[in-house]
Amino acid sequence: MKKYLSITAIIICFVCLVQSCKKDDNSSPDDDNALFALVGQGGYTYYVGTPGITAGQGNSPHGFERVRFNAAAQAALDTTGKLPAGSSFPTGSVIVKEIYSSATGSINLYAVMKKDPSSSVSGSGYQWAEFKPDGSVVFSSGKKGDGCISCHSAAGNRDLVRTFDLH
Repeated sequence: MKKYLSITAIIICFVCLVQSCKKDDNSSPDDDNALFALVGQGGYTYYVGTPGITAGQGNSPHGFERVRFNAAAQAALDTTGKLPAGSSFPTGSVIVKEIYSSATGSINLYAVMKKDPSSSVSGSGYQWAEFKPDGSVVFSSGKKGDGCISCHSAAGNRDLVRTFDLH
């Protein structure tokens, strides 16, 4: 009986150890797949500041880029094509940043933000992910924007979008 209790205790300790080392990633492949599917949907409008491929100014880490908004996000923009200061995008807004190798190069990366405060993988109200053009995940939505939010919340952001002041 003592041996049985010892083995049971060891098993419980092992299970607890495995659980404590488990990666904090609540996403499933479906979360990332759904975000990547948004990249290929139609109905987007390119930001007036990046109708062509441009280099980000200031501290933009993304380099050469174009930014596009789905209809929900586009509807929140003013006549200058910017989100008014102090405003927020509505739930369902999708912003896709196409990141290029150069001003005349090919797309290297897609960065996607989807406004969905109720999602289990949202960070600061958005789902965040980055993908290679083939759909492979570079930055999973399960990270909840960790590594993105700190820069996106810097002074001058408009609902965590920096594009308006960088272009």
